[in-house]
Amino acid sequence: MSSPHALEVEGLRVELEGSRVEILDEVSFHVPAGHVLGLVGESGSGKTTAGLAVLGHTRRGARIAAGEVRIEGRNVLALSSLERQSLRGKLVSYVPQDPGSALNPALRIGKQLEETLSEHGFGRSAGERRARIAETLDEVLLPSDDTFLRRYPHQLSGGQQQRVALAMAFANRPRVIVLDEPTTGLDVTTQAHVLATVRDLCLAHGVAAVYVSHDLSVVATLATDVAVMYSGRLVEVGPTSALFRQAAHPYTRRLVQAIPELSGEHALIGIPGNAPRPGLRPPGCFFAPRCEYVRDVCHVAFPPVETVIEGHEVRCYRYEAVLRESLAARPAAPLRPELEAEDALVTIRGVQASHGSRQVLFDVELVVRPRECVALVGESGSGKTTLARCIAGLHKNYQGEISFRGDVLPRSCRARDRETRRDIQYVFQSPYSSLNPRKTIGQIIGQPLRLFFDVGGEEARRRVVVALERVELSPSVLDRYPHQLSGGERQRAAIARALIAEPRLLVCDEVTSALDVSVQAAIIDVLAELQRDLDIGLLFVTHNLALIRTLSQEVAVMS
Repeated sequence: MSSPHALEVEGLRVELEGSRVEILDEVSFHVPAGHVLGLVGESGSGKTTAGLAVLGHTRRGARIAAGEVRIEGRNVLALSSLERQSLRGKLVSYVPQDPGSALNPALRIGKQLEETLSEHGFGRSAGERRARIAETLDEVLLPSDDTFLRRYPHQLSGGQQQRVALAMAFANRPRVIVLDEPTTGLDVTTQAHVLATVRDLCLAHGVAAVYVSHDLSVVATLATDVAVMYSGRLVEVGPTSALFRQAAHPYTRRLVQAIPELSGEHALIGIPGNAPRPGLRPPGCFFAPRCEYVRDVCHVAFPPVETVIEGHEVRCYRYEAVLRESLAARPAAPLRPELEAEDALVTIRGVQASHGSRQVLFDVELVVRPRECVALVGESGSGKTTLARCIAGLHKNYQGEISFRGDVLPRSCRARDRETRRDIQYVFQSPYSSLNPRKTIGQIIGQPLRLFFDVGGEEARRRVVVALERVELSPSVLDRYPHQLSGGERQRAAIARALIAEPRLLVCDEVTSALDVSVQAAIIDVLAELQRDLDIGLLFVTHNLALIRTLSQEVAVMS
């Protein structure tokens, strides 16, 4: 009898190459055709590793040590590497977090879609392939005319690039698709369109989807079921409505409580401490050192699987006590202080900016004061990042005037004095490109100390450790390189590097878009504390409207 599930993962274990150190263990889940499983957890929990394993793939330095991945009854892990490779893009597809890395910058969009089809033998003629390309682009709400097909990836917006990546993934009508944070960094309007597209395509073509994400609010709108990962193990699996209404694991509960609300009524609650890394995981429940429900039994052995209701499973000795406590029991959000009128930190008058011949800013006026957070919101392409880069001296092609503490700023960062460069720090959206891959995290974060304070040696190391702790990073990352950290950990390192310079103005460009909700809550707490204690001003570029309610005093909407 055939299985009702298009995808079945059983007893998956992934280890570090050349050792018995586990990255994942005892991972099992099932996804029926047309359903979406949300795979969630903090940065470094193993969710991307689990998603890649569905394709029979691991990152360098890891190997699949045990388990089965069955797609329509066929065990992918039992196939040779060549056989697995031939199935990718046909039986199972993958959509990465960064569409830029999935699209060839040297090939036109039409050519890339055509190659995706011909590589897997679709169609007996170029005409059949063109018809499928037009059909697939129409499904993701993109044009299929020659003008669009002749464009290169860099000529598309982020949302369009992500839709092209979706079109490529669905073009060969796979049975399973893995989506790794595909809406990170997209504005809310574009994000909603992309999520609706994913949901519609899965239903229309009977595709089983695994949606890897740190964003629980996205998962709540898209996923049929949710699997929660912590430190390489699944700790709770169940229907989406049940998990968000009645979380049975303390970790899931804290993740749900860290989701920002548009009403802003409740405080964001982070999770103290850090998840243990592979090779350093304690006996018993891995979450025990951070858990408010912990008892002696939690330190003895990892909890067995318990059934809450049919289809809802949890691994927790204290799940009944967790269920007795209402998820609504959350502290109210603290009142944001009313700011007195102060001299402006940054004043923007009549700024107009262009990219080449295309004007993107028109007569922008804005003021940021000490201890004030101004949220800059708008859809992709509205000019938010361009304005932020003008302030930081990273975009010189503008007219108008930008003043800092009463003095007009030179347009280029290079033309500004050392004190001004220290006073205005910029945290980029993408930590992948903003951290030097050849330097350790300790060297990267310590660089502003050498540049601006002439501090080195043990004193520099001490300050770096303090900066890491502020953003909830363990000192153990000091000697690691950026590629050895998860995406969320890299972003926290980038924020720590900016904070260690002790700036007067911090420009944050979508800095929480790559962070899981618990770390996001911790970062918001850090930024609010800096505002309050150091008279720091914040320009917070974001598309997350719920998040700005918890932090900002002023909102500027760009269109």
